[in-house]
Amino acid sequence: MSRLEELKQRIESREARIGVIGLGYVGLPLALEFSKVGFEVVGFDVDLRKVESLGRGVSYIEDVPSSEVARIVASGKLRASADFGELSRCDVINVCVPTPLTKTKDPDVSHMAAAVGDIRKRLRAGQLVILGSTTYPGTTHELFVPILEDSGLRVGVDFALAFAPERIDPANKKFSVRDVPKVVGGETPLCTELAAAVFRGVFEQVVMVSSTQCAEMVKLLENTFRAINIGLVNEWALMCHRLGLDVWEVIDAAATKPYGFMKFQPGPGLGGHCIPVDPSYLAWKMKALNFPARFIELATDVNGRMPEYVVERVTDLLNEERMAVNGSRILIVGVAYKADVSDVRESPALDVIRLLAEKGAEVSYHDPHVPELAIEGRQYKSVDLSAEGMAGADLAILITDHSAVDAQRVVDGCQRIFDTRNATRNVRSGREKVRKL
Repeated sequence: MSRLEELKQRIESREARIGVIGLGYVGLPLALEFSKVGFEVVGFDVDLRKVESLGRGVSYIEDVPSSEVARIVASGKLRASADFGELSRCDVINVCVPTPLTKTKDPDVSHMAAAVGDIRKRLRAGQLVILGSTTYPGTTHELFVPILEDSGLRVGVDFALAFAPERIDPANKKFSVRDVPKVVGGETPLCTELAAAVFRGVFEQVVMVSSTQCAEMVKLLENTFRAINIGLVNEWALMCHRLGLDVWEVIDAAATKPYGFMKFQPGPGLGGHCIPVDPSYLAWKMKALNFPARFIELATDVNGRMPEYVVERVTDLLNEERMAVNGSRILIVGVAYKADVSDVRESPALDVIRLLAEKGAEVSYHDPHVPELAIEGRQYKSVDLSAEGMAGADLAILITDHSAVDAQRVVDGCQRIFDTRNATRNVRSGREKVRKL
C-alpha cells in the first residue's frame, strides 16, 4: 500500500492530523469545522495575537462565537501555533492566506508563496496540500508544483496537491460554512479524490472538477459574475439619475419577473476581500496571453468610479443649499464594506472619506463594528449617533446599511441625508430630507 493510499484510510477514519495555515475569516471557521467532525487540527499563523487569543478560547472574528472556540479548544481537538515546524506532523495542510493586489493591480501571491515555502521545508511522503486562497488560473500547477517537487518528492505519487477555493460569505446567516458546496480540483485524479475525502466529512456536498486550473477558474467566475452585474446596476443607477427615475423602484419591479432576471443592487462601490480583487487576477492572467478581458475592465472602471460619483452628488446637494464641501461637516454612517461585518478592506467608504477630506470637508463617521480606522495616515474614531452630533452635521451619507443602525433615527436627527444603499426605504417620516443614489 502506498503512502497516499494509507493517507486516504487515515482521512476516512478521522485519524489524519490537519493543519490550517492562516487563521483569519476563512481559516478559523474551516479549522473549527474539521475539529467538530473529529479531526485533530493545528492552526498556524504568524500573528501571535491570534494564536494567543485562540489559546484562551477567545474568538476575534464576529461570525465565530467565543463560546464555540472555547468548547472546541477545551476538547483538545484544536490548538493554534506560530511554530511552522509542526507542519511536518500534519497529514493534510490547508493554505488559507490573503491574496491581495499590488498597487499596480497585479496579483500578490507572496503570502501563498511563503506558506508553500514553509511547507516545502517540511514536506514528506504521504502528505496532502490543499490551497484555498483565490488566485489566477495556473498558479497551483505553474508556480507551486515546482516549489514542492524541488523537495525531491513527486506530486500524485509521493504527496498530493489540490486547489479548493474558499466560498465564505461573512455575516451570511442563511448559508453556514458546511452548507455551501465545496469545489475541489487536484493535480491528479488521486489528488482530487484525497482532497474530496477530507471535505466530505465537513461539507454537505463536494464537487470534483478535472484540474487545479479548473477549480481556480470556478472561483474567479463566481466573483467576476457578481462584479460585472454590480457594475451593470451601478451604471443603471447613473442613467436613472440622469433620467430622473428611482433606480431602486426600477430594480424592484424588474425583480418580480420569475425567470431570466437576478436582482443586484447598486451602491457606493465595491469592497471586501474578493469581488474587487478576483476579477483583476483573471484580467492580469489574460493580459499575459494577449487577450483583453473587456467586460472585467469595464465593470472595474464603473465600480471604481462610484466613490467619486457619491462625492459629486454630495457636492451638488450642498450646492443646492448654497454650501461648499470645503468646511462642511459630513457624517459617514457605516465604513465596513458590507452590512454587519467589521472588515474595511477595499471599502468604498475609505475612498469617499479621502475624497471629501481632500476637498476640505470635516469628516466624521459612525460604525458599530469599526471603532477606529486610518486613511492615508489620518486617524479616525467612530462617533456616537447622538442627537447633538447628528444635528451638527451638515449632511450624512449612508454607506453601509448595518442592521444595528436605525435609519429612521438617522433621518430624524440629520439635516440632510444621501442614501447610497436604499437603507431609508422604510422610513415613516422625513423622506423630504433624503436623496438616494
